Amino acid sequence: MFLFAFRNLISRPVRSLLALLGLTVAIAGMVGLFSIATGIDDLVGKTFSRIPGLAAMQPGAPIPLFSRLPIGWVAEIAEVKGVRKARPEVWARAQLVEGKPTFSPPRFLFGTDIKTTLELKEAIYRDDIVAGRFLTTDDIGTFNCVISRPIAEAFKKTIGDRLHVDGYDLTVVGIYQCGSLLLDIAIVLDGNSVRKIGKFDDSLVSSVYIEPDDSVSKEQLIEEIRQKFQGRRASDWRTNALVEFPQAGLAGLLNAIAQLLEAAASRLQGNSFSAPGNSLLTAPSAETPSDQQASDEDGIEVRSAQDWGDKIADLSSDLDIFLYLMTGIGIIIALLSILNTMLMSVAERLIEFGVLKANGWSAWDVMRLVTWESALLGLSGGILGCLAGWIAVQILNTIYSTRLYLYASPGLLLFSLGFSTFLGMIGGLYPALWALRMSPMEAIRRG
Repeated sequence: MFLFAFRNLISRPVRSLLALLGLTVAIAGMVGLFSIATGIDDLVGKTFSRIPGLAAMQPGAPIPLFSRLPIGWVAEIAEVKGVRKARPEVWARAQLVEGKPTFSPPRFLFGTDIKTTLELKEAIYRDDIVAGRFLTTDDIGTFNCVISRPIAEAFKKTIGDRLHVDGYDLTVVGIYQCGSLLLDIAIVLDGNSVRKIGKFDDSLVSSVYIEPDDSVSKEQLIEEIRQKFQGRRASDWRTNALVEFPQAGLAGLLNAIAQLLEAAASRLQGNSFSAPGNSLLTAPSAETPSDQQASDEDGIEVRSAQDWGDKIADLSSDLDIFLYLMTGIGIIIALLSILNTMLMSVAERLIEFGVLKANGWSAWDVMRLVTWESALLGLSGGILGCLAGWIAVQILNTIYSTRLYLYASPGLLLFSLGFSTFLGMIGGLYPALWALRMSPMEAIRRG
């Protein structure tokens, strides 16, 4: 039956080829589109599985770059039972690197407490050095830095070279590679150095990295830290318009005007206003513990790697809806193509089916033949579509290695192949039923 179905398909090469091409394009598009979502899931999984600790941030801030916490809270966090180390972190966006704006991919200045980082059991960047060395206590207060391999390759830098960032000359002492688009975008320096470059308030930190000592569960530790800071307040994160670079253009000018108006209004109300950071998106200074006001909201938000993964998974699930809609269009076109091909094939072969039935073929045999033909179209289109989609994904990942991460997982390819075969069988089901209902004499007469 298989060989008979195959010969029937190749006996009409043009029509079969067009149906095959339509299905191939649809499945290749399906693989390509859903590799975006699977790429996000895989990237997030690989990234956050390497972060064993917790991150304490300002409530409402989406990432540490937009968070501000009083520096005095670091010592208080370190005193909580279950905390082994509490490391203050300062994050700022690098506006200009080697005189070029950094928009895509972005570059960030990561200011770390070097002494605490060296005492951590596990530390990203420190444990990923591929050339040179990581920062030591001798680098405190200096502009020595560690950069990622993608940054080194983009700006053609090696160990000992100078990297000009936002008006400061940094000396490259090490190169790291985490293998993640979410991590290989940072320039690592001493925290105080980032404060100088980013005009960052000395009384604030962006976030606090917490390394548990495993004496209590992470869930219990998170709850204890939240309870400790319950009722305290750090000012809501919002856009800061301080722009020190003329390259910021009209957007920077408008932001600066908005900030001046806000500062004037604040002074009229008798409030002080400070604007740390030269990032286009930073936060105002947070209140110190002595100035905190009572609040029912958490004064601090503590996230685990699982929390980060869940938030990005929510984004990915929304993206899936769009991908389903886009893929559905191609699938409908492919289904109609197969249906048209099989209907035409059945219509042209009515006499053949009548003769087969007159010679002892049952209705079930005829149905199996038509179903086999459509299934072969689906299987062939699935194989070609999966292959084309996988090749396209590899090419795009190679060309845009620092900006894009697509992942055509084995599960996605197997699902696409099975779905394509099923789609082919569905496309041939109606023509098969049509041929099934005809008697031998009716089929010969219509033919």
